[in-house]
Amino acid sequence: MIDAFGISPPCYDDTAVARDTQRHRLYRAGVESMNIRIDMTTRRLLHSGLILAVLLSGTCRPGSQSKVEVISHEIKSGSRSRVVLLGTGTPNADPEHSGPAVAIIFDDTAYVVDCGPGIVRRAAAAYKNGITALELSNLHFLFVTHLHSDHPVGLPDIMLTPWVLGRDAPLVVYGPVGIKNMMHPIQQAYEEDIRMRIDGLEHANTEGCKVNVHEIQPGEIYSDDRVIVQAFAVRHGSWKFAFGFRFDTPDRSIVISGDTTPCESLIENAKGCDTLIHEVYSFAGFQTRTAEWQRYHAASRTSTLELARIASEVKPRLLILYHQLYWGQGDKDLLREIHGDYQGAVVSGQDLGVY
Repeated sequence: MIDAFGISPPCYDDTAVARDTQRHRLYRAGVESMNIRIDMTTRRLLHSGLILAVLLSGTCRPGSQSKVEVISHEIKSGSRSRVVLLGTGTPNADPEHSGPAVAIIFDDTAYVVDCGPGIVRRAAAAYKNGITALELSNLHFLFVTHLHSDHPVGLPDIMLTPWVLGRDAPLVVYGPVGIKNMMHPIQQAYEEDIRMRIDGLEHANTEGCKVNVHEIQPGEIYSDDRVIVQAFAVRHGSWKFAFGFRFDTPDRSIVISGDTTPCESLIENAKGCDTLIHEVYSFAGFQTRTAEWQRYHAASRTSTLELARIASEVKPRLLILYHQLYWGQGDKDLLREIHGDYQGAVVSGQDLGVY
């Protein structure tokens, strides 16, 4: 059975690790040997100026870092586009990994994907570290992949805090069906606060607290003179509406998977992109989960082994792991699992990492 977006619903197999074999196959035949792929990748990276200063805290288990590290990677010499990971976390309340949020930046404009817990303070930290596009009053655009609580729970924060600090235009939100129903009661809940800030001694502006909400379907959903944004449907458990996004700027193509199992729509929209930002869980850690949780994650997320196959097909210039589920593993373990079947450039993303 195929849904309205042409995506098959998840297959629930009684064997916890069983998968639809169609989700594992590569969609075009590979003709290069591993050695040739490595050689061509190396030459291509040297030619483009890709800097693989992979400053991983890979020897540390999640939660073992004493402070947030800023990690910088340059995808192209002179690129005006950047990716900033504002949060790489999951529903697990890990203080070292804030809730899922990614900023796609071109020059002085930021386009934020998802707004997990801590979104605004992470943006403030990035601004303090020199990312001027993430000045809080400059947060105008938000794209929501799906409505699992860890992805939109920061909506009140990104709606109100930048306004309190000077944003003078409405927040513009693009998200799945249901995002309007989520935003309306949030606006109602803060009516008194908004009234007091506008009519009281603060004399706040009347526009920055407003929200323009757009419910999306697959296809082009936004464009300006800096970026074209396309949404594509992905498969995330029993969610009817879940999306990934592709951002095309004048000098870079960036794809963010959202939460998904392997699906053709992601591969089709990501092929040949400069940067693929993809969620992932550790295959080794998965083996330690109960059968019930294995069944859920197998139908909702992407393992390291599956992601290696996806990346081998998509061939991004840089693969960034985010929204990582470690389950006792570390960043080096994730990379080792990925590199078993994928020889391209890959980094396990960290909060405030700049790529």
